[in-house]
Amino acid sequence: MRYIRPLMQVGPARPDGTIVCGGCWFSHVEVLSRHAVPQVMSVAELTEAERGPFLRVWASPQIMGILNTTPDSFSDGGQHDTRNDAVMHGQALIEQGAEILDIGGESTRPGAQIVPVAEEIRRTAPVIRDLRAAGVSIPISIDTRKAAVAEAALDAGASVVNDVSGFTYDPDLSTLCAARGVPVCVMHTQGDPQTMQNNPTYDDVLLDVYDFLAERIEMLQAVGIAKDNIIADPGIGFGKTLEHNLALLTRISLFHSLGVPILLGASRKRFIGTIGKAPEASARAPGSVAVALAAIAQGVQIIRAHDVADHAQAIALWRASMAHH
Repeated sequence: MRYIRPLMQVGPARPDGTIVCGGCWFSHVEVLSRHAVPQVMSVAELTEAERGPFLRVWASPQIMGILNTTPDSFSDGGQHDTRNDAVMHGQALIEQGAEILDIGGESTRPGAQIVPVAEEIRRTAPVIRDLRAAGVSIPISIDTRKAAVAEAALDAGASVVNDVSGFTYDPDLSTLCAARGVPVCVMHTQGDPQTMQNNPTYDDVLLDVYDFLAERIEMLQAVGIAKDNIIADPGIGFGKTLEHNLALLTRISLFHSLGVPILLGASRKRFIGTIGKAPEASARAPGSVAVALAAIAQGVQIIRAHDVADHAQAIALWRASMAHH
């Protein structure tokens, strides 16, 4: 099997015959496979089927602001776990430039324990209801692995479901999302949060993650979720070593071949602290922004971020100085 990775470019001078994708464009692709050396070829050499996934337009990039309502999230745990604080923080993120809010009530940091359903609902649904009551109109995503939690969140006004288990944890979650007709984000992880960082191994991390996401997208469509309602996330830091994370980031444009928008969730992750010499998670904004800009240059459409104002400023300047908008 051939895997097609667009070699993304930006800028005003675009040759004829290029394909526009994710705010970038490309005239050539890298062809990857499990058994051959990578090759570069022009888009003219692709088959119709290979070109197909890139021909969908998506306004980009968008910032998804992270609103954790957990006492133990790895970088902002405990800061927003009272309803009023959480609502004020959500409103502040929107003022700073968030175009989606992602609300989670179960920490997925390495070693985290599973939260009981009733407790996870108690942490999330009232905050979503309060945000809507306060006039928040942008999409609100519920970050959960559990159908009951997602259902309570959707009833409270959430409009997207973001599952870090890639819809492998609770079989009822995908059918709920199909019935409600809501957009979903499907993420790759290896193992669960309690064990995922023990000893993650892959044959080829990039292609293994791609195959997993392709299979999950097929599964979601099979239960009745429209492809236009699916977003894919390679799951940086979820069952991945530093080398695995870098392998995914270096070639993240491969995931455009899935034919759905790509979400990057690298904000404040441990590898940023390691490379950027920032042991404290709260000091990793510059590294997080750098990774986001590198991903946007590969056409990634959604950036999930803690430090929304920093990302919004950086993206505005990147677009003004680099892009052809």
